[in-house]
Amino acid sequence: MNEPTGASVRQRLDYVPITRRPRLNLPGHARIAVWTIVNVENWSPTAPMPRAVLPPPMGQPLLPDVPNWAWHEYGMRIGFWRFLEVLAGRGLKATFAVNGTACSLYPEACAAARDAGWEFMGHGFVQRPMHKVDDQRAAIADTIRAIEGFTGKRPRGWESPGLTETDETLDLLAEAGIEYVADWVLDEQPVPLKTRAGEIVSVPYTVEVNDVVISAVQQQPSDEILRRGRDQFDRLYLDGKTAPRVMAISIHPYLTGVPHRIKYLEMLYDHILGHDGVMMWTGAEILDWYRNERTVP
Repeated sequence: MNEPTGASVRQRLDYVPITRRPRLNLPGHARIAVWTIVNVENWSPTAPMPRAVLPPPMGQPLLPDVPNWAWHEYGMRIGFWRFLEVLAGRGLKATFAVNGTACSLYPEACAAARDAGWEFMGHGFVQRPMHKVDDQRAAIADTIRAIEGFTGKRPRGWESPGLTETDETLDLLAEAGIEYVADWVLDEQPVPLKTRAGEIVSVPYTVEVNDVVISAVQQQPSDEILRRGRDQFDRLYLDGKTAPRVMAISIHPYLTGVPHRIKYLEMLYDHILGHDGVMMWTGAEILDWYRNERTVP
């Protein structure tokens, strides 16, 4: 079962609007830091799918759910490799949000991400809400162990499956040595969160420029990630003149990695890279910048 209840959500952080915070400065007077999160997950064909593209016949769920499992599996066979090519061709590194079990299920993809210098971030042990995990402490430890065993480095960041957290999750993550989380989609700058093991940092993530929301939930046209992502960047770049911002781009191989969407991701990156004053970073690089800025007198 889950651990005993921890702090409530509102107890984790103070309300400090961006208009009255100490000034943060990106290197070289940059305006914005952009990070890409590539999500790789373990969808069990014998369990209900985390998401579905086809409704079950007659409205009755059937297992194994071959078409919806295969929809996701396509991403690992094809879509992931498109991401690798798109990012490498532009000299970009992603943050790799990976289920711990995916390191053994998809070793070639995980090795390619590791060899490309991507940052590995914990994303649960399997793709299951944290509320449904029998032992969160063990699942977090197993995920960290799997990533460290595969890469030689402990993950510093964590994105819960579906951004789910119980009242105890943040405490358990901090106790396990996780330094930042991407679940708290409430700001455009990093913010500190309180845990019983000290501070953990929320690095700005997104449910707006996120292909699960765009393509799987809202079922927007193929070019929506470009239109929405470009508009998001343009405004954050403008606002970043007075207070630097962080933009996240969250993508999944089975969604944006398909043929009719991939060119719009390429166009989004090319739009962003056409501007000066942009830091293309990983989550850990954003964390290190933020911590350093807080120590500057």
